[in-house]
Amino acid sequence: MTGSVASINAPLIVSLLLQYQNVRVEGAADVVKAGAHIGDPILHIELRRWADIVLVAPCSANTLSNDAHGLCDKQYISLLRALAPTTPTYMFLAMNTLMYEHPLTAEHLRVIRNVVCYQAVEPIGKNLAYGTLVFLFKGLGAMTEWRDIVKIVVNKMKLVRKDNKF
Repeated sequence: MTGSVASINAPLIVSLLLQYQNVRVEGAADVVKAGAHIGDPILHIELRRWADIVLVAPCSANTLSNDAHGLCDKQYISLLRALAPTTPTYMFLAMNTLMYEHPLTAEHLRVIRNVVCYQAVEPIGKNLAYGTLVFLFKGLGAMTEWRDIVKIVVNKMKLVRKDNKF
């Protein structure tokens, strides 16, 4: 989970994906166990072994920067670093419009797309919360709608709903 306000959509994405066959969703909080010892499985390595697809939703400016620079200070960034290059990885951008338009963001996206070959999905325009006084303004920076994220995964992985509905 990143620090983006769009994190509120994560439970919606997960709950809809769990309606499909052969879908397993885990985050670091689900698999970290107290009392780990030397020789125990290493979380980010274990997660990479079973992950058929990885979503970073939302991908904040901080997460994008950390990954582009190889900074592995969080479990999910360590997972990204450990992934096989063939693992489909999608980063759904979500950040303040000014952060998205910053020149460093373009450079980070270049690295993400051309060096590590992740799919960086551009943010969409909509009303965004801004600052500590929650007021809204129309801008580019919102994460892709959660239902559209699920559609991307369903199509990429050719998932079938448990109830056989489409």
